[in-house]
Amino acid sequence: MGGRPRSSRWTRRRKGGGRRGEGSASSGLPELTAPRWHEKDKELAETGLGTVARRLPAVIAQAAGLAWRASRVDTVATVSLNLVAGVFTAFWLLATTGVLTALFSAGPTPGRVRDALPSLALVAGAVALRAALQAAAGWSQSRLNPQVQRLAELRLYETTTAVHLTALDDSDFLDDLQRAQTRGMTSAPRVVQQAVDVLTGLVGMVAAAGTLGVLHPLLLPLLLLTAVPEGWASVRSARMQYLTMLSLVEVMRRKWILSDLMVERKHAAEVRSFTMRKFLLDQYDVSAARQRSVELDLARRQTVARVTGDMLKGVATAAVYIALGVMLWKGAVPLAVAGTAVLAIRSGQSSLANLVYAVNQCYEEGLYFGDYLNFCEAAQQRIPSRALAPARAGGSLPDDFSRIRVRDVVFTYPGADAPSLNGVSLDLRKGEVVALVGENGSGKTTLAKIIAGLYDPDSGDVRWDDVPLSTVPPQDVWERIAVIAQEYTHWPMTARQNITMGRGRDHSGGAEDPEMLAAARASGADEVVAELSLGYGTLLDRRFKGGADLSGGQWQRFAVARGFFRDAPLLICDEPTAALDARTEHQLFERIRTHADGSSA
Repeated sequence: MGGRPRSSRWTRRRKGGGRRGEGSASSGLPELTAPRWHEKDKELAETGLGTVARRLPAVIAQAAGLAWRASRVDTVATVSLNLVAGVFTAFWLLATTGVLTALFSAGPTPGRVRDALPSLALVAGAVALRAALQAAAGWSQSRLNPQVQRLAELRLYETTTAVHLTALDDSDFLDDLQRAQTRGMTSAPRVVQQAVDVLTGLVGMVAAAGTLGVLHPLLLPLLLLTAVPEGWASVRSARMQYLTMLSLVEVMRRKWILSDLMVERKHAAEVRSFTMRKFLLDQYDVSAARQRSVELDLARRQTVARVTGDMLKGVATAAVYIALGVMLWKGAVPLAVAGTAVLAIRSGQSSLANLVYAVNQCYEEGLYFGDYLNFCEAAQQRIPSRALAPARAGGSLPDDFSRIRVRDVVFTYPGADAPSLNGVSLDLRKGEVVALVGENGSGKTTLAKIIAGLYDPDSGDVRWDDVPLSTVPPQDVWERIAVIAQEYTHWPMTARQNITMGRGRDHSGGAEDPEMLAAARASGADEVVAELSLGYGTLLDRRFKGGADLSGGQWQRFAVARGFFRDAPLLICDEPTAALDARTEHQLFERIRTHADGSSA
């Protein structure tokens, strides 16, 4: 049964030509299109240090909000422990001045060493406490990351399993979903971790800068001078990385499709019988060559940026030490203070390097995390409002309808030029068997899905008795239907679970559910189960140890058994005998008629 347009963004030709290697005659496939989220390219191409500085607080705020929802205790512990560790960093640097002052003073060496011991003990204690606090902060952060990952995954899957079915027919929505799932979702714990690293680096930097400011005000701007070159190089490198990822998304998508065709068992027979091996390998190599060319160019440009940044950083560091030497020569700072300043500058540079790297990573991960958040917000808007609220004034859906009325239904798939249904009306009464007859693509499956509440019509009305489906939660409709589809899922679960599908009931003594057994007998699935090593407990997937693989006809019987087990007032059969031979097809139709007695089908 048809009605759904088979178009996809990656197969539609882009206007205005394309790059060499992206489809065209050399690959034999249509050109890859630039997805709509390439609109960000110009904005990202102009990203600089100022843009990062403006956007970073928002990224950190988003990360903090996610961490807070994941675990308040671990979030507070991670932040507070890092802050206290920074205090001890400044403390040991300042205490070092007392050590150096005692060692550089006049008098016998043993006496100077004795005078330095109290300050040395303070330094040792401060360093030890800082190390302990940082270790505790690291432990809290390691506890926080998996909780953040779990929260991010749940939010994505909660929205994707609740969105209206038409969203999954929208190629733009699928593109955004791919980005959110492949990189955006995994960036959630990373952006939290990098936000904490930004805090850690900033605390260390402030501690070193504060120490230098106490020692001599002129030492502080000298340290900050080293931040500009490395920050510029890191931000530029991150921008290159992100723009390259955007340009390769469609290439990666095509590679994924081709790899699926080459490695999945269900395609293996046709790949061999139609001698598709060389063709698929050639197509994959075209995409891989394109990806390799882009990534090699990225590596070259990033290397140039990093080398330039390192050279400028070296010049800035040399200027810092020259200025410190001049201050020491002019007597602006004593020798002990100069020695402490060297340690503070080294500590500050180390913290600065960590800070710049963390800012770079946090900003980059924040871009992907922003994609994830934007997708979740957009997906939330595509969840039917009635799915989140009780039935409105239209009333509740009857448990067993008397009549289903379809009036003037119009429906168009996302991206389609013409409607699949246009002004369709239909009456279905309890106990009737109604067959929808038409050419492929005429909208039979679409109409069945609208009656089942899986699609909302663009206009028109569907009522169960006198209750419009637009006024009741779709879950209420789905609880009252059973679907036997032509295209069904081979669930990687046990034979029992493949029949009960979330409606199974536990029985003491190991006895099987009588209703499940009855559905299996009615569909003929019991004959398939009789040949399985573990009966209804056999996993129907070869990827699992002891798993079994079924033929198309055997899987079809389980699909029918699922529909029978639900025992719903409305049974929808979408070419359920497509995988069966003529004799078995006749037997199955007789079983469906018998089982559907009293129901509508």
